[in-house]
Amino acid sequence: MLDPKAFKAYDVRGLYPSELDEGGAYAIGRAYVEQFEPARIAVGRDMRLSSPTMAAAVREGAADAGAEVLDVGMVGTEMVYIAVGELELDGGVMVTASHNPKEYTGMKIVRRGALPVGGDSGLLDVRDRALTAQWRDATRGTIREEDIWARFVDRVLSFVDVDALKPLRVVIDAANGIAGVMLPPVLERLPMIDVVRCYFEPDGTFPNHEPNPLLPENREFIIRKTTEEHADFGVAFDGDADRCFFVDDTGDFVPGDFTTALFAELILGREPAGKVIYDVRASWAVPEAIRAAGGEPLVNRVGHAFIKQRMREEDAVFGGEVSAHYYFRDFSQADSGTVPFLLMCELVSRYGKLSTALAPFRERYFLTGEINTPVANVPAKLAELEERFGREGNVSHLDGLSVEADDWHFNVRPSNTEPLLRLNLEARTQAGMEAKRDEVLGVIRS
Repeated sequence: MLDPKAFKAYDVRGLYPSELDEGGAYAIGRAYVEQFEPARIAVGRDMRLSSPTMAAAVREGAADAGAEVLDVGMVGTEMVYIAVGELELDGGVMVTASHNPKEYTGMKIVRRGALPVGGDSGLLDVRDRALTAQWRDATRGTIREEDIWARFVDRVLSFVDVDALKPLRVVIDAANGIAGVMLPPVLERLPMIDVVRCYFEPDGTFPNHEPNPLLPENREFIIRKTTEEHADFGVAFDGDADRCFFVDDTGDFVPGDFTTALFAELILGREPAGKVIYDVRASWAVPEAIRAAGGEPLVNRVGHAFIKQRMREEDAVFGGEVSAHYYFRDFSQADSGTVPFLLMCELVSRYGKLSTALAPFRERYFLTGEINTPVANVPAKLAELEERFGREGNVSHLDGLSVEADDWHFNVRPSNTEPLLRLNLEARTQAGMEAKRDEVLGVIRS
C-alpha cells in the first residue's frame, strides 16, 4: 500500500498499514535509488512495531535497484546523518514516524551530505516513480550491516569539554523512543552526570505518553519529575530523538527560541564572528544574543530542508528553530538531539542554574508561543492581516507574513497540510504582548 498523501513537505508519513506498508516501503526504496542513482546508502530504523519489516523492505528495494546498502540498525535519526556524512555515502533513509502517534510509520530521506529530500527537492519524483512501479533492469546491489556507534559517540562528545562538566543531576524522559537506545553509550562517558532515566525502554506502543514534547500534555511528566528530583534541568526527547526540549531547575519549560539564543552564545564564544541561522518565528532574543556575542544572525524560512541548505550556503556554524531542531556545521550540517543535551550540560556547569542563564531573556522578551487557528480562506486572511497591520511596521514575506514594529513583531504562516494559520507574536512587555495578541487574533478569527 502506498497512499500518495503519505508524501509530505519534508518526509513520508502515513498510517500503517492502511496508507503505507511494506510494499510501499519497497517501492520507495527502489524509486529513491532509481531517481538519485546513489552508489551507497545507509538505512536505519526506529523502535516502532512496524519498523523492522518496513526497514527491511526499504533495503530490499534499494538493493534491487543496484545500491550498496549499509544497514545501521535501530538508531536515532541523527545517526543516519552521521553515517551519510562521515562515511561519505550518497544518501540514506531513516524509517521513522518521528513524534507521531503509534499508528504511524514513515521515512526521512537524505542525499549526499545529509541534505534532505523534500517536496521541492525530489520527493515528489520519488513518489511518482514508486506509484508507477515500472522498474528499470539493474544488477542487484548488496546489503551489509554497519556499526556506526563509535563514530557517533565520539562525534557528539567532541562538541563539549567533558573535563569542564560539573556534577549535575538531570532528568531525561526518553518517551519510550529511540533516545533510550541512543543515549546510554554517551552517558557511559559522562560519569559526572547523575541521570534519572525515565521511560528508556524502547516501546513502539508508547505506553506512557506520545513522543511529542511540543504538546503541553506530554510535558507534564518531565516538568513534575524535574522538580520532584530537585534536578539541575530536565530534557524530553521526541520519538526519533532528533529534537529535545528543556525544563529548567524551577520546572519552567524553556522555549526553543531561548535555547537557540543560549547555544548561539556558547558556540560563538568558541568561534567569534560565526554565522547563525534562525527561523522567522523566533524571539528577538535570538538575533540580539547573536549580535551581542559577535556573530551574524541570518533569518530563514521554517523547515529543516531550508535551514540545512542555508547552513551550507553560508557556512554557518549553528542553526536553531523554535520547534527545537538544532543544526551544527560540525555534525554534517545536520540536526541533532544529543548535541543540544550535551551543550546544556556545559551551559549549566558554567552558570550554576539554568534559570539564572534564562533570567535576562524572561525579563525582556514576552512570547505567545504558537497559536493555531482554522481559517476558511488562507490567502484572503493573510492579505487582510497585511492591510490591517502592515502600516504599523516593516513587512516581510520570507515565510508567510511577518510584521515588525519597535515594540512588537509577529509571523503568521499557513500550515502545509490543513487550512490553518499559525501565529507567533512577541512584545517588549507582557501587557503589550497580550494586547497585540488579542488584536491580531481578532482579525484572524473574524
